[in-house]
Amino acid sequence: MGEVVAIAAVGRNGVIGAGNDIPWRITEDWARFRAVTMGHVLIMGRKTFDSVGRPLPGRRTIVVTRDEAWRNEGVTTAATVEQALADAARLAPEATVFVAGGGEIYRAAWPLIDRLEITEVDLEPAGDITFPRIAAADWVATGRDQRDGFAFVGYRRRTGSAANDCTAGAEEGTRTLTPEGTGT
Repeated sequence: MGEVVAIAAVGRNGVIGAGNDIPWRITEDWARFRAVTMGHVLIMGRKTFDSVGRPLPGRRTIVVTRDEAWRNEGVTTAATVEQALADAARLAPEATVFVAGGGEIYRAAWPLIDRLEITEVDLEPAGDITFPRIAAADWVATGRDQRDGFAFVGYRRRTGSAANDCTAGAEEGTRTLTPEGTGT
């Protein structure tokens, strides 16, 4: 299996969702998501899949669900993130695996994630779904593409870093890192 990468758009306060919806519409973010994930494997929770509504073309989709009866055409199901990763390794051994949400799935996969592809959104929306805290002790920024109202930021897990605490809620938010990896 290739790298395991979490991909998300995250508000300054750590919010990624409100109910079953994303609290913003950024066309460039959707285009980047498509370009980066095309030809690879997507792992997402059932609620995230339901909000998308269908398997995304050009990607193998694995949905993590506790509901053993849940099925959808064109989708592989798994009971756990670990099972989803094992399925991804078996079904597409060379592909990068993108963890695409929601909050529970990011947290379950957090210790296994090698890299982050984050759209840092310059908003602090209300919401009940958050992304794990990106701790400077565990992650180093590898690049930043600043846009109007948001930035595309890549992170790589620091070598030898233990999985950081991913229980941070929206009230803690995320920590923005500069390309040098120092906190701002």
